Amino acid sequence: MNQPPPLHLDGNCLAGPLSQVFALDPTTARWMCPTCRTPSSVGELHVYGPEPGLTGRCPGCAQLALRVVTQPGRLWLQLGTDQGAFRFALPPSAS
Repeated sequence: MNQPPPLHLDGNCLAGPLSQVFALDPTTARWMCPTCRTPSSVGELHVYGPEPGLTGRCPGCAQLALRVVTQPGRLWLQLGTDQGAFRFALPPSAS
């Protein structure tokens, strides 16, 4: 019995495209605030921290853009509001 192909791929298919993005200087990435529509680069965000991590906010209205938290052996990255975060395992030399 033939089954139709799945409508989605698993997240492993993102490895190639994301490796191109994360290999670049992230401060040059462009961002548009969903609240006030101010365009800026990551390098133009207003960043607060350092503990428990760094929080980048819109330079126009202070809307949350991203959070970065490093812990031994891992890095947490939250993009936008508090709807979840990505956890990356760091190589032993980066901990």
